[in-house]
Amino acid sequence: MTDTTAHRNEPAGAAAVHQGVKDYYGKILSQTSDLKSNACVPSAKPIPTYIRKALAEVHPDVTARYYGCGLVVPECLEGCRLLDLGCGSGRDCYMLSQLVGENGHITGVDMTENQLEVARKFIDYHMQKFGFKKPNVNFVQGYIEALREAGLEEKSYDVVISNCVLNLSPDKASVLQEAYHVLKDGGELYFSDIYSNARISESLRANKVLWGECLSGALWWEDFLRLAAEVGFSVPRLVTASIVSVGNEELQRLLGDYKFVSATYRLFKLPKNWEKKRCLVMYDGNITGSEEKLEFDAQYTFKVNEVMEVDGDVASILKNSRFSEEFTFHSQASTACCAKPKVMPVNPFELVEQLGSSDVLSSTGGCCGPQESCCM
Repeated sequence: MTDTTAHRNEPAGAAAVHQGVKDYYGKILSQTSDLKSNACVPSAKPIPTYIRKALAEVHPDVTARYYGCGLVVPECLEGCRLLDLGCGSGRDCYMLSQLVGENGHITGVDMTENQLEVARKFIDYHMQKFGFKKPNVNFVQGYIEALREAGLEEKSYDVVISNCVLNLSPDKASVLQEAYHVLKDGGELYFSDIYSNARISESLRANKVLWGECLSGALWWEDFLRLAAEVGFSVPRLVTASIVSVGNEELQRLLGDYKFVSATYRLFKLPKNWEKKRCLVMYDGNITGSEEKLEFDAQYTFKVNEVMEVDGDVASILKNSRFSEEFTFHSQASTACCAKPKVMPVNPFELVEQLGSSDVLSSTGGCCGPQESCCM
């Protein structure tokens, strides 16, 4: 794809923002240590062994140019078609290419030429290392606000991910809308990003360093919930949240009282008229890396062979997504006792505070306490 300064119907000022981000990540930053704040420090949440092994297979030159703020690895990926928004040097793409397998496929899209040069340089290296006969990864130059203009087809992906990228976009509504269009019915947008506790002022949004550091472009978390609903996604499911410390006195002084969190959400593209009805489900334990339990979000952890009550939104997600074959569904009256999820806030700042930790792991409790269940 030939690079352009702006895509069609680009909002006023967006071209300047895009160029600023290109310069910041293509010229000013040459490695992770060049970042000027802690906003893009990876989450402290423990990384599962199978993911650590996959990350260890990625070429060090690719990893050195990685600037993500979390680890975006949704479950149940075997054979899936997956799109990485703002793939950068391709670290997550190469890690995930191992998880989707040779029958799956990963597409990375990014607007920064220097980053894509690094990503493309190592395609053959990784495919040989993984033992794949043909590449299951490709990289596309384009804007995440205009995926279809970049040649990506509607309803062609099972999962869309992004890692600390939405905050860098000048048109976040278009990013969500485009992701919605390229997802298949039942598909998922699973992403980590930075959120603020209030709407950021225009003066701070104009600061190129604060924007490049993923801070002044951060969405107020309430605006994110509103945009997701307007696009048509299911109610966002909060997976993890951790407080972001700026770690730079000069930048902190500019930001004043604004606070930030790194949070991971999952959104699903579901049928419009699907009945949202509470039901009972039992996880079958067949997902790689989640053989004993599936930590779906901060509210729901499904243990193998344990019946759990889910609300209408989650029931609709499980029945209409790639997770449908991983659960057994029961009618509400089929058992008298089951595990019940905790009531969790939708505000990521409250979630951090409620669990009393700067890093929030998915957790639930059952009707007989957190360590056991009466539904066996």
